[in-house]
Parts: sequence; C-alpha cells; structure tokens
Amino acid sequence: MSSISFFNPGEDPGTDFLSLLKHNGLDPFSSDLPGPIDAGHATTVLAVRCEGGVVVAGDRRATAGHLISHRDMQKVFPADEHSAVAIAGAAGPALQMVRVFQLQLEYYEKIEGKPLTLEGKANQLAEMLRGNLPQAMQGLAVVPIFAGYDANRETGRLFQFDVTGGRYEEQDFATSGSGSLHAGTVIKLGFRPELTTEEALLLAVKALWHAADEDSATGGPDPIRGIYPVLSAITADGFRQLTDDESGEVFSEFREELTGGE
Repeated sequence: MSSISFFNPGEDPGTDFLSLLKHNGLDPFSSDLPGPIDAGHATTVLAVRCEGGVVVAGDRRATAGHLISHRDMQKVFPADEHSAVAIAGAAGPALQMVRVFQLQLEYYEKIEGKPLTLEGKANQLAEMLRGNLPQAMQGLAVVPIFAGYDANRETGRLFQFDVTGGRYEEQDFATSGSGSLHAGTVIKLGFRPELTTEEALLLAVKALWHAADEDSATGGPDPIRGIYPVLSAITADGFRQLTDDESGEVFSEFREELTGGE
C-alpha cells in the first residue's frame, strides 16, 4: 500500500510537480557534479509557424566531441496533446528535462482539472531551465524550443529559451543548436505567413539539409539507412509526427526541387 504524503503549512507544492519531487528527496536537476563533463550533444532543431498551427523538426545526429555518438536520435517530443519540445544541447539532461516537463503538465491537469495555457507551459519549461543552470555552468546546457497550438488564439505559437531560463516568444520561426544559424537563414528566406503545413514541412527539410551541409554536428538525410529528420506538425487536431516513410517523401520532393527533377 502506498504511503500518503503530508505537508506542513506553507510546504504544499500544489500543482508544482518539481517541488513535489524535491519534497520527496528527488531533485532531477541536482548541481552536485564533480566538474565539467564532456557528454553527448543533440544538435539542430527548429519550429516554423504555418496556417493552422506550427511545424517542429530536428535532425537525428548526436555528437560527443568530434565523434558521431548517435545517428538516429529523437529530438522532438510531444509535451502534451497540443504542444511539443525540441531539444538541443547536452542530450542526457535534455531528455530528462523533457520527461519531467511531460509529467509536470500531466500532474497540473490532474490537480486543476484543465490543462495549462500554452504560455503557462512555456513558463514551466523556463523554470526548469533556470533550475538546470548549475549543470549548464558545468557544460551540460539545455537549449530547447517549445511550440504548440493555442486554442484560445486559434494559432500556432513558438518560444525560444536561453540557459538561464529566459523565455522569448518568436513570431515566425525559431532555431536552436549548432546548425541554427544556417537553418535560420534558409527559413528566413523562404518563410511566408500563409505557409501551409505541407509547405512548412518542406521548408524545414530544406533548412536542416543546408544546416547539415555547413555544420558537421548536424546530420542530413540518410536514405541508405532510412534515417530522415524528425518532422511533426501541431494543429487544432493535435500533435502528429510523420513516419520515416512520410519524411522520406518530403525529402524526395526537396531533392527533385534541388536537382530540377533529375
């Protein structure tokens, strides 16, 4: 039989799942590290606003120093039914942060009986990044992108962050990771407010391909292994990630455009 937690006055964590963990002696963002750590890093992720929602994408490569540590890493995750997180930075802490964030949103909804607003979700992620700052100072920085469909505004919204927990809403697109400069340039040149979801997915593939062409830490499409960028779309219908076959079809469309159909 599980034990029931009791709280002294002023100690009740309420809807804060992270505070509940700490109350029970579990700190997912402990700063008790011996020194700087050279860990695997996730590289380039992006989000693009489109008509009816937002597209979130990421390459599949993770690096450790100058080595490729993973070729098929997942960097885009549903936060809940209508939002997603894309991770860049130290892979281990980033993956743990995503899991805690998903639980935080689920915990809040169970306690309050309704989901957080999209802006409230972004604020929760910012708080977790602020809690990770001691680890970031030791080389384990996490720099995610958060995006989703805002039912109140009936539009897609996206947020960037810095390692200190700073939260910044972007109007059109956001990029993060080692190839972000190259990806952002491609998106900036190709972005239009009236982009359809399909056009935004194609633009995301273009951006990741050009980023991989310039940045060694960003992985490009690998048709031989059947590995393609992670592509997802969030609309009023919810979060949907494309299958590898569907992502391959988007890449094939880009390849035909790039080569003139040859």
